[in-house]
Amino acid sequence: MSTTGALTIAVPRGALMKGTLDRLDAIGIDTREVRTNDRKLLFADIGVVTMRPSDVPTYVEAGAADVGITGKDVLTEQPEREIYELLDLDYGMCRMILATVDGPDPSAEALRRLGVMRVATKYYKTAAAYFERTGRQAEIVEVKGSVELAPLTGLVEAIVDLTATGTTLAENNLVIREELFASTARLIANPVAHKLKAAAIDEMLEKLRAL
Repeated sequence: MSTTGALTIAVPRGALMKGTLDRLDAIGIDTREVRTNDRKLLFADIGVVTMRPSDVPTYVEAGAADVGITGKDVLTEQPEREIYELLDLDYGMCRMILATVDGPDPSAEALRRLGVMRVATKYYKTAAAYFERTGRQAEIVEVKGSVELAPLTGLVEAIVDLTATGTTLAENNLVIREELFASTARLIANPVAHKLKAAAIDEMLEKLRAL
């Protein structure tokens, strides 16, 4: 008898949602109701709760969900979360990159002349950790909207952002200078649930690995 149904699963809305639901279907969780109801958030019958990807670690850490699926970019930006990362699910591939306007690298020039470069990003902690790790001074400007606008207006010399295809960068005359890491969907678990519901989580892991 399957024990996977005993789990509450935090599912990310947006780009990762379809791939996530496809995998839940493949391991025996019927997600038809989720797919046909855009506004509903909680599906108690199948133990699914849907939310923004950035909220998944919050709900899992608090125990409101036993397990969850979100991108590595989200986990890297929230290193303080007390959760277990269990499995790379190998879909939703994106890259966290450093980009500037095309031509001579303005960020390298700023470092050479001033010893510091200005960088716009939605991923403040990720960017700060990267520049500290690589031994470079960066003034990080946190933005909420289109990050690509920042270097075009002279606000910054570079951006750190997540890209899937690079099309938006190219359309705005931006080029990738460095890749910080590859980001894919990850299965995470609440530490207490990982102990108390070990059989159900292990079964889910086994099924997902077999896909």
